[in-house]
Amino acid sequence: MSSASPVPPCPPQNDSSGVSVSPPRDEASIAIRDRVYVDAKRAALWGLGVNVVLMLAKLVGGFLLHSAALIADAVNSIGDVTSSLAVRMSLHVAERDEDDDHPYGHTKAESIAGICVSLMVVFGAGLLAIETLSRLSGPLRTPTVFAGVVAAICCVVKEVAYQYTARVARRLDSSALQATAWDHRSDAFASGAIAVSLFAAPQLGWFAVYVDPIAALCVCVLLIYTGFKIFRTTARELMDQQADAETVNQVRRYASEVDQVREIEKLRVRKSGLEFFIEIHVQVDGTLTVDQGHRIGHEVKDRLLTKMPRVRDVHLHVEPWHATE
Repeated sequence: MSSASPVPPCPPQNDSSGVSVSPPRDEASIAIRDRVYVDAKRAALWGLGVNVVLMLAKLVGGFLLHSAALIADAVNSIGDVTSSLAVRMSLHVAERDEDDDHPYGHTKAESIAGICVSLMVVFGAGLLAIETLSRLSGPLRTPTVFAGVVAAICCVVKEVAYQYTARVARRLDSSALQATAWDHRSDAFASGAIAVSLFAAPQLGWFAVYVDPIAALCVCVLLIYTGFKIFRTTARELMDQQADAETVNQVRRYASEVDQVREIEKLRVRKSGLEFFIEIHVQVDGTLTVDQGHRIGHEVKDRLLTKMPRVRDVHLHVEPWHATE
């Protein structure tokens, strides 16, 4: 299969001891990799701003309009602000290059942030549920319809935030941004449910005072479910699960296109944050010299790093291939 000639790689970056700490890359692949982190950090920062504004709006509205559901949602937004800060900081750490203490880089910082967000969502929802249940034992008041208006506005804003963040998360395959996006979506559903219940409360007679706390409890259940879902997805990534089939097949195709590569004996691809690590065994003609096999192996590695900018490093082993195999 014909392919375009690979761009000549840049020389490896060296530390003070003269040992190569970063694999060779061409300028185009470096620019693409940097752009991935720029887009991810922009989405995280945008989400942080949205969370701060909505937190203040719901907190003020909840106290002024006597809505337990809005106050509960505001407390959840405090957790959203904290998690957004954690995601933003983790992306800054994840894009750092390898060093002596972290020879595989810092890419898993992004996945760790995803785990932290999921646990914060579950923990915060549990506290909100306990607080809401305690309110049921005291005097209850029916919130005004204006509380529903505040909740409805928050619902629309959060859904817009979800759509934007989820689109970036899918494009970058970011666990932390996926967690943040689902946090936005759960907040949108929660605010929507609160808005509907508060609009309907005045029409429900004696039951109206219970609508607000019941809506708050529904929010908590939704948040706990979402948190566990995010945790399960991100935990698989931290356990070095094999990458998706499309990425694995792409690696296999690019490696097979290198001249004199006979077979791909073993291929393992693991996702680490926004990037990937590849372990590959390629078979070359067994009659070739060690130097020739070594050269072919470097051609495979350089091609993968050039064609797939989000690959952090390639660990390659050359195996002999014989016609009788």
